[in-house]
Amino acid sequence: MYDPSMRVLTVLELLQAHEEVSGAELARRLEVSARTVQRYVARLQDLGIPVEGRRGVGGAYRLKPGFRLPPLMFTPEEALAAALGLRTLRHLGLHALAPAAGAAAAKLARTLPAALRADVQALEDGVQMETSPWVVSTDAHLLAALLRAVRDGRRVAFTYAAPDVPPTPRQADVYRVVHLDGRWYAAAHCHLRGALRSFRLDRMSDLTVCPQSFTPPTDFDAAAFLHAARQAPAAFDVSVWLDCPPGDLRGRVSVWGAELRAEGRGTRLTTRRDSLGSFAAFLLGLDCPFRVDSPPQLHAEFRRLAQRCEAQLAYTGA
Repeated sequence: MYDPSMRVLTVLELLQAHEEVSGAELARRLEVSARTVQRYVARLQDLGIPVEGRRGVGGAYRLKPGFRLPPLMFTPEEALAAALGLRTLRHLGLHALAPAAGAAAAKLARTLPAALRADVQALEDGVQMETSPWVVSTDAHLLAALLRAVRDGRRVAFTYAAPDVPPTPRQADVYRVVHLDGRWYAAAHCHLRGALRSFRLDRMSDLTVCPQSFTPPTDFDAAAFLHAARQAPAAFDVSVWLDCPPGDLRGRVSVWGAELRAEGRGTRLTTRRDSLGSFAAFLLGLDCPFRVDSPPQLHAEFRRLAQRCEAQLAYTGA
């Protein structure tokens, strides 16, 4: 917690949660000096918050008796929507925001009247969410920087690491950020390619916001653009039969860019792929028997993976 504004709000939160808090405890919780705590308290007082202080050894602070900030007014639907949104945040691959989401949920619960607080608790007790294996961890700070750049219409510079290609410096005007199929994407005009491109956030690094500004196109549908890009012609038509019913594959097989349908006692998977190496490894990772009907080049990828496994075993002496 390094933002001074957030620290000031944390002081207020602690004072509302406790009848009295010592200056030493505030300094410890905020990781600042006692003099800095005094400045934060003075800032609250400047904002009209009646913070009272007790001087001397063991000095402490408290809110004026009877003072309470106006409660947040939520309808039952708004309260459930906020709680469900915070719960869902934990499953979007933004692991750095998990503590903040938990703290925000606790604050929400404290500000709600008893009836709504019971509804939110029922949601916490009654709803289960599982993280899909397809959710890719993403840098929350990078996402926040991108969203600010989108808001301000500012160009960004970053390093992009695509598969089988050396990392390259890029500059782009990001129009929208989208979460699809367990990954975060930036839909942007790439200045290196001079065209509209999509960038996976988990492959971006060293992002900086540039001084150049831009005006995004009106009514740009980033999700439609990404779906259209996935449907572009690919080099290989893939058809695989999996000895596993469709229901058992839920959460294990991405349905974006692929079709799953029941066939006999198993599942027919059809898709189009430019690269077969990663797809072969994915099939092996499903841990169920399967039969490749096309393309024949996929069998060559399995032979290549087998050779790599044998080489690895020989290297480790297993």
